[in-house]
Amino acid sequence: MGSDITAEEIAKAAKVAFEESQLFPATVRIDALAKIRQQLEANKAEIFAANKLDMESRSMQERCRTAMMKRLDLGKGDKWDSMLKGVQDVADLPDPTGVVSYTSQLDDDLELYRVSCPIGVLLVIFEARPEVVVNIAALAIKSGNAAILKGGKESNHTTHLLAKAISQGLSQTSLPSTYVQAIQTRAEVSALLDLDRYIDLVIPRGGNSLVKAIQNSTRIPVMGHADGLCHVYLDESADSQKAVRVVVDSKTDYPSACNAAETLIVHTSLLNTVWQEVAQALLAADVHLLCDSHALSALASLPNVPERFSSHVHSSTESSYSVEHLDLTISVIALPSLHSAIQFINSHSSHHTDSIITESERAASTFCKGVDSAGTFVNASTRFADGFRYGFGTEVGISTGRIHARGPVGLEGLVTYKYILRSKAERGHTVGEFGVGEGKKSFKHAAIATTSVPF
Repeated sequence: MGSDITAEEIAKAAKVAFEESQLFPATVRIDALAKIRQQLEANKAEIFAANKLDMESRSMQERCRTAMMKRLDLGKGDKWDSMLKGVQDVADLPDPTGVVSYTSQLDDDLELYRVSCPIGVLLVIFEARPEVVVNIAALAIKSGNAAILKGGKESNHTTHLLAKAISQGLSQTSLPSTYVQAIQTRAEVSALLDLDRYIDLVIPRGGNSLVKAIQNSTRIPVMGHADGLCHVYLDESADSQKAVRVVVDSKTDYPSACNAAETLIVHTSLLNTVWQEVAQALLAADVHLLCDSHALSALASLPNVPERFSSHVHSSTESSYSVEHLDLTISVIALPSLHSAIQFINSHSSHHTDSIITESERAASTFCKGVDSAGTFVNASTRFADGFRYGFGTEVGISTGRIHARGPVGLEGLVTYKYILRSKAERGHTVGEFGVGEGKKSFKHAAIATTSVPF
């Protein structure tokens, strides 16, 4: 936004755009997503050049760890293609608004409907990952929400061009041009966090310091998570092949992601069997192991000490189990029971995603019920905790809260509901007609067979 526009003007414009958009049919939002995708494809070369400029910035290289650089790189792997596919996938999903989840006929010709509707204006603040601009914009538009987006200064050039492509796409539709806006400065963010009159939800996507700072600086509801301390537990019945595959994938598929495993818990009965196989597979994948004394002794006692043992295996400390490594490092601890593993996870995790490797149905059930996290998996990589993989098209982020939305937040997490009550009686309805006594009516409270509001 231009420097001559105040934060309050930005927020007010977003609120006005949101209110105006509520009268447009869903087809307008779908068309907007198609236009945005076209603009992104048309401007790919320019966007990639800007991304390269961000990554080659001397100050950027001096300040950022490898994990941050990987998040910033829009050309890494299939990130660009996945981003575009996410836009199309979101467009193809059912409209999350206007869905009736409860009905009741209170009286003859008096009908009550609970109907899903957008939340309002979203303020989304994120670090490094420029594709989040597109992810959030797609979800906001499809779900009928207006959005104000603030990316990290590390990706200013990239996010500016992505936001420009989104604006160009919106300009080809009847949606207001201020439906999705991008801001650049921390001062704007600070000012916006005070504007609960206009902004309905804040979604921070980034490190612990960012999320905590946002939570402590606003009266506006905040949805998100501060850390991604994910665990994999090798139960006493764990199959070695599954253990190797799932643990290695959970750690190495994308180490800097919030759903990568940071701690491995090994049942003590597996120290001289499955643990040794898993450890060697992790070392082969260039993973550094921070082990407690039991896990460390089990590796040191092998007849043939694993390659990279001296360079990659080290003793852990208590703090090792509270660290989001975000690289090829994993903390390891041996525990004597499923119960102790659940207790450890609940006291050390960030309640994001945790997985158990087991052949026991009882252990799997106990783990999934006992672990207090947004995602509890059985014999599957923690990396599956993702809106795209869940079939949401993309995600606005991960929520570890317990109210409204939890886990990967897709379209359903960006809608709330309202109650619509309609009287079709000739003289309308009044509360005074109902009660106990002569001449008073009783409520019928009969379900109405419908999935949409009939007007």
